[in-house]
Amino acid sequence: MAGLLSYVEFSQKSFWVSFASIIFNPLAWNIIARQEYRNRILTKLAGGNRYAACYGLAVAIFTAGIFRDHLYQTALGDQPSHPFLHYTEFKILAAILFLTGTTLVVTSTWALGITGTFLGDYCGILMDHKVESFPFNVTSQPMYLGSTLNFLATALWYESPAGLLLTLHVYIVYQIALSYEDPFTAAIYAKREQERAKGKGKAIEDAEGSSTAVRGHKEL
Repeated sequence: MAGLLSYVEFSQKSFWVSFASIIFNPLAWNIIARQEYRNRILTKLAGGNRYAACYGLAVAIFTAGIFRDHLYQTALGDQPSHPFLHYTEFKILAAILFLTGTTLVVTSTWALGITGTFLGDYCGILMDHKVESFPFNVTSQPMYLGSTLNFLATALWYESPAGLLLTLHVYIVYQIALSYEDPFTAAIYAKREQERAKGKGKAIEDAEGSSTAVRGHKEL
């Protein structure tokens, strides 16, 4: 590990800019999405249209992700390569990892749709049921896993120990983000189920009340 770290130039500004952008994206979206859920800020800005709010958020997240990836590639371009990572086998591994990661990202987006992928549940757009088809039958977080694999693939392609270090940073940041996202999202759907249960209970009471009224009318 020490040998790899000796090939990381921590003095490069681009390294730290990439480091910060990796933190910024999930942090910003979690803060914005929670504010949307609690105060409907984006929906209000979209004139009360929650779908427009979600699509706007999707564009912002997608654009920021591309910019983050650009900063990452710029950082790797400023870093030295390691001779050990120059072997062709690592290039092949990088290609396989990138193909796998991209497949996970694309198929999860296809399965969830735009609103399901880009925090639509925080905008009040909830899915009818849990998606359990591919890639969710392989991993519970295909988007984050796929993104991490793409970072790793890029690091190997650039033969960059700095890239490997930043990939580890990505993994840690995503795990922290998930520790906040998963419970909050689960609470949103649990609240929906509670409201549905209350609605069913009220419907049953109303039906029983109507039935009683009818029986009473017949008895008269």
